[in-house]
Amino acid sequence: MTTKISRRGVLVAGLAAGAAGVLARPAVALAERLGDGTALTHVTVVDPASGRVLPDVTVVLRGDTITEVRRGPAPPGVTVVDLRGRYVIPGLADMHSHAQAEGIDPALYVANGVTTVREMAGSPLARGWRDRIAAGTLLGPRYVLGSRIVDGTPSIWDPALLDVVQVADADQARQAVRDEQAAGADFIKVYSRLSRPAYRALAAEAHRRRIPFAGHCPDAVPLTEAADLGQASVEHLFWAPFDTSRNEATIRAEIARMRLALGDYAGWFAAIHPLEWAAANSYSRSKARALYGKLARRRTRQVPTLVMHRGLDHARALDIEADPRNRYLPASAIGSMVYARDELYLKDRPVGTDGEWAAMFGHRLRTVRELHDHGVPLMTGTDTGTVAVYPGFSVHDELALLVEAGLPPMAALYAATAEPARHLGTRTGRVAPGHVADLAVLDANPLHDITNTTRLSGVVVRGRYLDQNERRRILAEVERVAATEPAPEGMAASGPCPMPRQIAPA
Repeated sequence: MTTKISRRGVLVAGLAAGAAGVLARPAVALAERLGDGTALTHVTVVDPASGRVLPDVTVVLRGDTITEVRRGPAPPGVTVVDLRGRYVIPGLADMHSHAQAEGIDPALYVANGVTTVREMAGSPLARGWRDRIAAGTLLGPRYVLGSRIVDGTPSIWDPALLDVVQVADADQARQAVRDEQAAGADFIKVYSRLSRPAYRALAAEAHRRRIPFAGHCPDAVPLTEAADLGQASVEHLFWAPFDTSRNEATIRAEIARMRLALGDYAGWFAAIHPLEWAAANSYSRSKARALYGKLARRRTRQVPTLVMHRGLDHARALDIEADPRNRYLPASAIGSMVYARDELYLKDRPVGTDGEWAAMFGHRLRTVRELHDHGVPLMTGTDTGTVAVYPGFSVHDELALLVEAGLPPMAALYAATAEPARHLGTRTGRVAPGHVADLAVLDANPLHDITNTTRLSGVVVRGRYLDQNERRRILAEVERVAATEPAPEGMAASGPCPMPRQIAPA
C-alpha cells in the first residue's frame, strides 16, 4: 500500500525538534566571536562578476558587508583568520528549490556554501525560514519566495499534495497575480498547463503590478513568445527543442491535442517525451540561432536544472539507495525518491526507450552550451526534492554538469553567483567592497577543476565565518536529526516537484 503524505506533514513534524540545535547555536557563538569584524588573510579571490583572480589578498568583513579587498595585513581591531593557500568565491545560489524539511534544508545549504535560495512554490515552510533568518534566530541562506504554482485547469498537480492555483481563463489568471502578490510572493510562478490566453493575461497583470513572473514555459506558449512577454526566467530544458525544430508546427499541433487528467504528472511525462524526441531529431540550427538570440536580447534567464534532468533521463540507472548523501535525509524522503523513480519516471517507460532518453540528456547538454555561446544568461538551479537531488550538495553537481556541457569554470561560477545576484537585484554574488559577505572558502582552485567547489574549508553567511569544525558539526547534527524520523511502513510520497520530496520538475 502507498500512503500519500503532505509536505508539511510527517517530515516537518518529525524534524521540527532538531531545527534550533542545528542552526541557532552557531549563530550565537559566532556573533560573540567576531566582534567588530573579521579579516580573511592570504587568500586568492576568484570573483566571477569581474572575471578577476586576486592572489594573496585580505578580505575584510564588518557586519554583513565586505568593506575591503586589500593587499597587505589586516586592519587593527578585527579577528584575523589566516587562510593561506585557500580560495574565496562568492556564496553559491540555488535558483530552483522547494522547501522540504525543518532542521534539514537551511543547514545543508549553509554547510555546502549555498547562501542564496529561490523557493519556487510558495512554501509556508520557506516563508518561516526566511523570517527567522532575517530575525537572526536561524542560520541559513537568504530566501526569495515565489507564489504558489499558477497552473491551468486541470492542473497536472494533485491539489491534495500541493496547494496549486488553477486558473481557467484570463480573469482568473489576473486575479491569481493579485492574490499571490498580496500574500507576499516575490514573483509569480507559472506552470505547464496554463492556456495561452490565461498566460498572456497573467503576464500583463504582472507587468502592471511590477512583479516578475517565472517558471515553466506553458505547453501552449512558444518560448519565443514567453521571452517577448517578459518571463524573467525559464526553468528546465523541456521547452527549447520545440522552438528549434524544423517540424515545430506539427509538434505544436500534437501538444494542443494533449488531454491530461487532474494530477496526472506521469501522463505529462509520457505525452511530452515523444514530442521532445521528435523535436530534438528535427533540430534546425537557424531556428536555434533565432531563439537564442531573442533570449539573449530579452535577457530571459535559463535555469537548466541539469541535475534534475540527469535523474529523469537516466532513471533506470539510478541507484538511489546507495547514495552516501542519504544519511542527511529522513527515511521517508529516500522512500519518496525510490517511489518516484519507479512509479513516475519508469512505470510506463519501455526498457527499449532508455537509449533515447539518455540521448535526450546529451541534447540538453548541447543546448546549454549553445545557450551560453549565444549569450543567454544562465543560472544554477537544482529542483531540490526531485529524484537524486539533495539540498546544497546538488548545486555542486549542477556546476559540474555545466562544465561538462562546455562552459568554462569561470562561466559556471558566474551562473551560480553573479547572474543570480543580477537577476534578484541583491548585493550578493561578488567578492568586492560594498557587497554582502556571503562567501565560500575552498581548499583548491575551482578554475582548475570545478569539482573543487566541494572542497569547502569554510563558509561566510552574512559576515559570520563558519570554519571546518563548524561545518562538520552542522552536518553531524543534520545526520542526527534525519535519523530521528523513521519511515512509516509502506510510506512513499507521490508527485514531482514541491512535495514531501517533490519528485517531478516544478
